[in-house]
Amino acid sequence: MAKNLKLKIIPLGGLDEIGKNMTAIEYGNEIIVVDCGMSFPDDEMPGVDLVINDISYLEKNASKLKGVFLTHGHEDHIGGLPYFLKSINTTVYGTRLTIALVENKLKEHNLLSSVKVVNVRAGSVVSAGQYFKVEFIRTNHSIADSVALAINTPQGVVLHMGDFKIDSTPIVGDMIDLARLGELGKQGVLALLSDSTNAERPGYAMSERSVGENFENLFKNCKKRIIVATFASNVHRVQQIINAAAANGRKVAVSGRSMENIVEISVMLGYMKVPQGVLINIDSIGKYNPEQLVIITTGSQGEPMSALTRMAFSDHRKVEITKNDLVIISATPIPGNEKSVSAVINELFKIGAEVVYKALADVHVSGHACAEELKLILALVKPKYFIPVHGEHRHLVFHKNLAEKIGMAEEDIFILSNGSILEFDENGARISGAVHSGKILVDGLGVGDVGNIVLRDRKLLAQDGLIIVVATIDSKTGQLVSGPDIISRGFVYVMESEDIIEHVREVARESLEKCNKSGNSDWLTVKATVKNNISKYIYETTNRSPMILPILMDV
Repeated sequence: MAKNLKLKIIPLGGLDEIGKNMTAIEYGNEIIVVDCGMSFPDDEMPGVDLVINDISYLEKNASKLKGVFLTHGHEDHIGGLPYFLKSINTTVYGTRLTIALVENKLKEHNLLSSVKVVNVRAGSVVSAGQYFKVEFIRTNHSIADSVALAINTPQGVVLHMGDFKIDSTPIVGDMIDLARLGELGKQGVLALLSDSTNAERPGYAMSERSVGENFENLFKNCKKRIIVATFASNVHRVQQIINAAAANGRKVAVSGRSMENIVEISVMLGYMKVPQGVLINIDSIGKYNPEQLVIITTGSQGEPMSALTRMAFSDHRKVEITKNDLVIISATPIPGNEKSVSAVINELFKIGAEVVYKALADVHVSGHACAEELKLILALVKPKYFIPVHGEHRHLVFHKNLAEKIGMAEEDIFILSNGSILEFDENGARISGAVHSGKILVDGLGVGDVGNIVLRDRKLLAQDGLIIVVATIDSKTGQLVSGPDIISRGFVYVMESEDIIEHVREVARESLEKCNKSGNSDWLTVKATVKNNISKYIYETTNRSPMILPILMDV
């Protein structure tokens, strides 16, 4: 193998943000991709459903691609795959549960028959092209079958940790394979990419098993119906809720499409054990007394259309929350979701339900390593170079500081941005430039057709509304035949603001007549004049800037 070529690590998403995790690793004429995630829209993206990565660099180099390797089955690591695979058809590698979740997505997008997916066990090694060998290493996270990837290249080993924590008492399977990570450290690791989400949190992440003990305490002697909201993908958490329900003689119903899908897949694959007769259909809950029921639901992040949100706002067809309910929110808000979660909690309190959440009890533990665990991995692996990944900028900086505390030199640590090219050769490592990267917005069936201009218009409409000016003009003479008529939406209530609307009509009429007198018959110029004059009048009168839409018709 040629060792004189340069190895490149190119993050395309997941840096300076939570979500959209995706990294390209390139050597010679070959590329592999680690993860292909998505993120949810923020308040600055009205109407957008989800956000995926701009993969134009990979599209230009599609012939070099040797596969996509997945660390685990969370949406921020697999959610962008269907859109990616519609542009670039390549083989997808992942562990059993991860691939099952991917196949479910591909089925929804009618891609299942056209994409090759490969199940890989932790401990296996996969060859990809001439230059790459990828080893799957067992880790612990808030979803089963999570792995780190040791990527062997002619320049050395690149270790991508994925999302992880060190849990010595996991619910399912064994703890993270620290022995193998230590072996790699002894053999030599060129570069380590490690999860920075909890880099600012001291100590260690608590074991998932501790949450189960708290569920047991909450369920014991409770005389109310219990509703638990958590992440659908947290199979271990759902298992512990089922265990606590079964131990207290309760039936379990599942609400929310993603929750139903993951429970079905997990039970089918054996990642979740449900005692006979415990799981019931949500349609059957009316047959049982409240103290006999537990409902596991989506909506722990306050998503507008999620099951818990609809329950809180009395908009759920099958579950009506009452004073006889105990609602447990077993999650912490993802940054940006705090307001939505707070709104749901407040609505639940208004109904009179008893609500338990992270601030009141230990009903959630993180799936991400805290500072001491991150330092332990750095000490075990002993990388020559370190790249903090997966987090907002402050998380990356905190992780860099941890690496320096255990003795790494500052010049051997690289805080990258999405699109940065980190290049390795026999002379060391350096940032050598950048490739195009960014966000692609998905709105309904449209992918990428909503851009900055559309978002700007949507925000303007949401903030100040719309005024439509309709006028009919004789194109031969330029004379105003009828109108102008004024239609207002989201600006002012017309019945109570007749003076403003009448003044707008007058400004429009004067503008049209002035254009006619000056001999200006170009309709684009006429529209621009009407728009500018009305905008100026409205801003001076109301200090608002609604969208002005002139419509001119010919007789």
